Amino acid sequence: MKSPSPRIGFDRFIQLEWARAALRVRAGMTGIEELTELIDASHSGPAAKKKTRTVLNRLWLEPLPELVTFANRGVQIYKDAPGTSVASLTWGMALACYPFFGRVAEIVGRLTALQGECTSAEVHRRMAELYGEREGTRRMTNMVLQSQADWGVIDRPNKGKQIVRKSPIDLEGSSVVSWLVEACLRHAGRSLSVANLEANPLLYPFRLGESISYVLSECGMLEIRMDSAGNQVVAPPG
Repeated sequence: MKSPSPRIGFDRFIQLEWARAALRVRAGMTGIEELTELIDASHSGPAAKKKTRTVLNRLWLEPLPELVTFANRGVQIYKDAPGTSVASLTWGMALACYPFFGRVAEIVGRLTALQGECTSAEVHRRMAELYGEREGTRRMTNMVLQSQADWGVIDRPNKGKQIVRKSPIDLEGSSVVSWLVEACLRHAGRSLSVANLEANPLLYPFRLGESISYVLSECGMLEIRMDSAGNQVVAPPG
């Protein structure tokens, strides 16, 4: 499900309120003026505004061509149930179109799995191992962590030196569950174990619910099958 199209880096802090406004624009619930006012009120120069809009475009306003249908289904979930967590929807889009965001999410999920917390230094060290010891890597990692904190999934006490998981957002019974799993498949580019989805580090901010196998089996965009070891895996159809 991965595309060869180039990925623009998640290199800006994105407030959840900006993402909500962009989602509402794409859903036809408001005009672009609402988003423009929010960005104008929080950005001092045209360059900063443009860079933030670039990220929001990829997330909701102008998705990459191969993600348009996926984004539209996320928008429809929101239109059908406006109370759906905007954080979960934006998280799914970020996983699907920004590999860097997914890497940070996966590392935070793994490092906080046991104790519920880790240090920012640990995350930066792991990202440097993957992307190199560059200032850009550190800055982009900070942008992702700052965004995740604003989206309500982590706290960053001790002047940002610590990362603490917040209580997971309960998605049980929501149609966003299978859509989020599809986002994980798009990021991973391979099938995933159904039994391990609840503990998948990419989805650390969410509780998917106990009936995950049934929910996924009811989704026409996904296929449940058995791997060579006899374990249930979820994969794109075909």
